[in-house]
Amino acid sequence: MLSAYLMEWGSMMLRWLHVITAIAWIGSSFFFIHLDASLRAAPDIPQGTGGRAWQVHGGGFYEMRKYMVAPAVMPAELTWHKWQSYWTWISGFFLLVWVYYAQSELYLIDPAVMQLSPLAAGAIGIAALAGGWLIYDGLCRSPLGKHDLSLGLIGFAYVVAASWAFANVFSGRGALIHTGALMATIMTANVFFNIMPGQRKVIAALTAGEMPDPKYGKAAKQRSTHNNYITLPVLFLMLSNHYPVTYANAAVIPLLVALVIVAGALIRHFFNVRHADHAKSPWWCWAVAILALWLAFWVAMSASPGGRERLGLAPRQAAKPMLMAGLSLPPTEVTDIVTGRCAMCHAAEPTWPGLQIAPKGVLLEGAEQIALHARAIRTQAVMTHAMPPNNLSGMTSDERRVLARWLAGGAS
Repeated sequence: MLSAYLMEWGSMMLRWLHVITAIAWIGSSFFFIHLDASLRAAPDIPQGTGGRAWQVHGGGFYEMRKYMVAPAVMPAELTWHKWQSYWTWISGFFLLVWVYYAQSELYLIDPAVMQLSPLAAGAIGIAALAGGWLIYDGLCRSPLGKHDLSLGLIGFAYVVAASWAFANVFSGRGALIHTGALMATIMTANVFFNIMPGQRKVIAALTAGEMPDPKYGKAAKQRSTHNNYITLPVLFLMLSNHYPVTYANAAVIPLLVALVIVAGALIRHFFNVRHADHAKSPWWCWAVAILALWLAFWVAMSASPGGRERLGLAPRQAAKPMLMAGLSLPPTEVTDIVTGRCAMCHAAEPTWPGLQIAPKGVLLEGAEQIALHARAIRTQAVMTHAMPPNNLSGMTSDERRVLARWLAGGAS
C-alpha cells in the first residue's frame, strides 16, 4: 500500500512542480515578447539600438528600457531568465519517467502497435528526445537556417513526421505526450545550448571592450521565435493525455498534431502583431485557427472507435428513467463484462500487479458502482477504447457493443 501512495503522491508533486515552473517560464516569455513589441523610441537611446515602454501594474508605473547590445556601462546586477525553462523541462522529464516509463505497460506500450519491453520503450523514448533535438539543431545550423520561412515549414513537417513515428511505436497516449515532450525539449535546449551561451559571449565581448559578433543575437532571436510559436501547441499536447478522444486512434495523430500546431502558432502570431501595432491586428488568424481546431475535433471524433452514433450524432433511443444521479442499473451481462475486464484495477483491493489503489478512485465491482460511472465507461471504453489501457484485459469488440447498447438504452 505504501508504494502505491508513493507513486500517486510522487506523480502529483512532480506535476505540481511542472505546472508551477511552466507558468513561470511561459509567463515571463510572453511578457518579454509583449514588451519587445511595445517598445517605442527613446531620446537617449540611439535609433535602432533599443527603445522604451511604460507599463502600469499593481498601483505603480514601470519604465522598461531595452538595449539591443548593451548600455554604456554594464550594470552591477543582471537577472538571467533561464531557470524557469530548465526546471520546467527537468520536472517534465521526471514526470514522464515516473508516469510513462515506470508504468509503461499501462500508459506507453500498446502490444497491438509494437511489442516492447518496459526497458526498450523507455530507451526509445529518451533516445527520441535527444536525437530529435540534434536533428532540429542541425537544421537550424545548416544553410536552411538562413531562410526563416523555409526552416519553419521544414520544422513543422519534421514534428508531424515525428508524431507519426511515435504513433507507430507507442500507444496513442504515449505518441502525443512524446511529441509534446520533443517540442518542449527543443524549447529548453534552445535556451541552454544556444540562447544563454550566445548571451554570455556577447557580455564577455562587451566587458572586454570589443564589438560582439551579431550572429549570436540573430541565432538567439531565431530560436526564441521558434519557442514563441510552438508554446501553445506544446501545452495542448501535454494536456491531451487526460482526454482519450485525442489519442483514441493513432492513425490520425499526425493530422491532429498538424492542425493543433497551425492553430496555436496562428494565435501567437495574432498577439505578436497586435502588441506591436493594434491597427494591424491580423484577425484572419483567429478564423483560420478556429477552423483548424474545428477540423481537429472532427478528425478526432470521426476516428474515435465509438463512431458517430456513440457520440450522439445519430438518432438513438431516449434515455429511460434512471437511478442514482440519473443512472439505471446495468443488466447482468454488462456487469459481468465490466467486472471481468476492469475490476482487476478498479477495485477496493486491485489484483493487477503493482497496483494497490484504484485509478482515480473509480470502483467498478458491482452494478451500482458501474451505473454511477456510466458516463466515464462510455468515454473510456466505448467512444475511445482507451480503457482497459492498451486493452490489457482483452475486452472484445462484441463486449464493447454490449456496453454501447446498454448506454444507449438508458445509462447515458
